[in-house]
Amino acid sequence: MVSNEKQESKLQLLLEWLKLNGVELRGCNIKYSDANKGFGVYSSDSAKDGVLLVVPLNLAITPMRVLQDPILGPECSAMFEEGEVDDRFLIILFLTLESKRKNSSWKPYLDILPTTFGNPLWYSDEELSELKGTTLFKATELQKKSLQSLYDNKVEKLVKKLLVLDGDLESEVCFNDFLWANSIFWTRALSIPLPRSSVFPQVQEEQQNHANGDNGKGHDAESEGVDVNSSTTQDETVWVEGLVPGIDFCNHDLRAAATWEVDGTGSATGVPLSMYLLSVEEAHLQTGKEISISYGNKGNEELLYLYGFVMDNNPDDYIMAHYPAEAIKDVPFSDTKLQLLEAQKAEMRCLLSKSLLDHGFFSNKKEANDNSTEVPNYSWSGQRKPPSYLNKLIFPEEFLTCLRTIAMREDEIFKVSSLLQELVESDGERQPSDVEVRAAVWEACGDSGALQMLVDLLSTRMMDLEEGSGTEDSDTELLEKVYCYKTIEDGKSNGTDEASKKQEVSRNKWASILYRRGQKQLTRQFLKEAEHALQLALSEGN
Repeated sequence: MVSNEKQESKLQLLLEWLKLNGVELRGCNIKYSDANKGFGVYSSDSAKDGVLLVVPLNLAITPMRVLQDPILGPECSAMFEEGEVDDRFLIILFLTLESKRKNSSWKPYLDILPTTFGNPLWYSDEELSELKGTTLFKATELQKKSLQSLYDNKVEKLVKKLLVLDGDLESEVCFNDFLWANSIFWTRALSIPLPRSSVFPQVQEEQQNHANGDNGKGHDAESEGVDVNSSTTQDETVWVEGLVPGIDFCNHDLRAAATWEVDGTGSATGVPLSMYLLSVEEAHLQTGKEISISYGNKGNEELLYLYGFVMDNNPDDYIMAHYPAEAIKDVPFSDTKLQLLEAQKAEMRCLLSKSLLDHGFFSNKKEANDNSTEVPNYSWSGQRKPPSYLNKLIFPEEFLTCLRTIAMREDEIFKVSSLLQELVESDGERQPSDVEVRAAVWEACGDSGALQMLVDLLSTRMMDLEEGSGTEDSDTELLEKVYCYKTIEDGKSNGTDEASKKQEVSRNKWASILYRRGQKQLTRQFLKEAEHALQLALSEGN
């Protein structure tokens, strides 16, 4: 653990570096929070206009900066233009290289960034085993293999070559350096809205030359996919992912204390083309209060995978439901069903968010019992009546369409073909739309087959979860018996009787238990919804 004195020394170097690069801390300070959060942004004397922090965007680490770098740029430009690497890879490569350069101008910033992370890529084998049975377990294994392959085949040789070009013959690079840079990007990057002229500066030059009658050679803007003759080109916004030193020290909270904005003209901050933090509270922030921003409405699976933390009772939690694409080839009449899936624009996976349950069969919310929603008429012939339960069916139609199609029997396939042929013949040989194909499939087979398949998918998911880590009740019992060191400053006991009765566990293990319990809770609840819908569908002949 880094000592407080060393942390303070690094912080002072960072603050001097930020000031040197034009960053203005107008109503906030950056300081160390705790062992869990690291450094954060805290309010000082509130700014009168609510502007707390201003960062010139020429300090942001963006793909454009990488391509303009004297060392990285020439090596990356060809790969980027040929599609070998993407925007994110450029930034991750930049971070990897700069972290190894002895005389990097970014050293004060890089030195204060975290060196370890709570996302599963950094888990030990024992900690990763806590995620068995979850989507995240498989995703982590695949991602780590993918990153290792990318490092072995591209990154290692390139970074070593670039270090030599920089005159560094001694520094070594390893996979963990690349893994660190990858985690820095995913935990700190923001989507930055920039004027097109700043993203494609050659376009502005081309337009100026055109206006001046200059027909000299230059970058071919049209080959970059830009309309140089458009009068609005310079006013257009291009969203670019990047790191914004200073603002990226803000931690996440659902009830954010500030938002970030881009000031293109300098009208809000006096600093043209800058990003700034703006207080969202009507009253001035209390001095010393942490200034948080929102990372967006994300479930625990995404929060843990990208950022390395979870939230208890996360209102945005979800589970992923999907039909395995590789399984379709074993389904009867698979070729025909694949064609129908494409014609309907069906989705083979969907996110089932916790908020959907508010409108289901078992919701206690008053608005969920309001059946005033207009029931769509799926059927054009009227042979199959819309189900009575339609307003309570919370599963996305695009996914149910997929399951209906895969579950169809031979006679139902023939009925769909007949219905569509009748439609084509009655409407001047016009090809049916995706909505009309969906209607034909629903009229031919109803909901029972799709809902039975959904019940099977959710039941299998629950079995996988419980086989990997036990039941939902066992997870709850574990959480009641342990506390996470993140709740105790620097991992030391707070001396309370309650804490002394509990077993201390790592933050990673605690987060894993909380995440997987949430997955089991939601799977159980959605399974209950699917089973009830299936019973109703069977009773109504759907």
